[in-house]
Amino acid sequence: MKVYKFGGASVNSVERIQNLASILIKEQGSGEQLVIIISAMGKTTNGLEKVAAAFYEGKKEEALQLFTIIKQQHLNTSKYLLVTHFNECLSYLTDFFTEVEWLLHDKPVREFDYYYDQIVCIGELLSTCIVSHYLSEKGILNHWLDVRDLLRTDNNFREGNIDWAYTSQKIRSAIHDPSGMYITQGFIGATEDNESTTLGREGSDYTAAVFANILQATSVTIWKDVIGIMNADPKQFPEASLLSELSYTEVIEMAFYGAQVIHPKTIKPLQNKQIPLFVKCFTDPELPGTLIHQHSSKQLPPVLVIKNNQVMMHLTSLDFSFVGESLMKRLYTLFATNKIKPNLIQTGAINVQICLDEHSEKIDHIAAAASNWFDVQIEKQLHLITIRHYTPEILDKLIAGKKQVFLQQTKNTFQMVYTD
Repeated sequence: MKVYKFGGASVNSVERIQNLASILIKEQGSGEQLVIIISAMGKTTNGLEKVAAAFYEGKKEEALQLFTIIKQQHLNTSKYLLVTHFNECLSYLTDFFTEVEWLLHDKPVREFDYYYDQIVCIGELLSTCIVSHYLSEKGILNHWLDVRDLLRTDNNFREGNIDWAYTSQKIRSAIHDPSGMYITQGFIGATEDNESTTLGREGSDYTAAVFANILQATSVTIWKDVIGIMNADPKQFPEASLLSELSYTEVIEMAFYGAQVIHPKTIKPLQNKQIPLFVKCFTDPELPGTLIHQHSSKQLPPVLVIKNNQVMMHLTSLDFSFVGESLMKRLYTLFATNKIKPNLIQTGAINVQICLDEHSEKIDHIAAAASNWFDVQIEKQLHLITIRHYTPEILDKLIAGKKQVFLQQTKNTFQMVYTD
């Protein structure tokens, strides 16, 4: 069996949904089981985040108005796509709308993350409902599943941790047709009390990996609006080229340094079962895309990542004592508490240099707490360039004329923080 995952861009219009169907038509009659994970349409998640924020701030009418816009967008899409299956689809959509509207007429009494998950999860339910009914109307037999009935998580809202034993049993029980096509949602799950949860960043890709791992899939394909994974952002580097093949390890390294590729938590379930991952273009399915698998990548070109809006935190111990395990443990506890990850860190005898994404409130909080043990100096409005598999030529080209703030270099990776 295979797992396909379609992101929000692949279902953000009537034409894109019709294109998705044309990809799946080719799978009909293959005799192969197919599980399809679909994200919310386009910018729906962003819109639902605004609904959640307005609700939590006590702005009920604003929240309802914002949700009405999202409702109408999905109703319009279903009207354009559906004829014979419209009424059945509308019945499902209405139930999902009601699920949110009941909550919006209440008052928040729990933490924001709880309400975020109850509201935002509806995006995936709406998109999969419409796509499933459209496929049925086009004669593509499929089974729609509410993933909240299958994927059990703990109560860690917005970063749900999966109960693998329960989830495995439910998924294996639900996916029973050996040649069937199943449509379900990415990004979301539910607790033991049937309260909706979300899985955090890149949750839909992660969902696809979870299903693949449990069902022993032969492959996973993530359909994107790009030709595959590139060695640089083509918006920043027009000469960027396709990386046709990558190892799991290389992808994790790229993601760690900030490349917009596949999140490491998606890779782990696949790596554990050695399931290959394809990244393909949904607008041109015949393109080869990128293959990610167990084997080492050889002779890769330089891989470039630039992160803007960076902050350097320069820490020096107050009493000039060595920076040992105790002080570093306190720092890492601060990072964990504030949910922020250092992009670069280097320790010396009495100092620590840390490069972080610019999150003003979090940075200020960390700096204030760290000032109990360190003299803290902060530089803002910086950039971080990372070059994997660098060459002397690429270094000369990319760092020329840049004012260096900090540099770190290993055999395979060059990193420099700089200012314009």
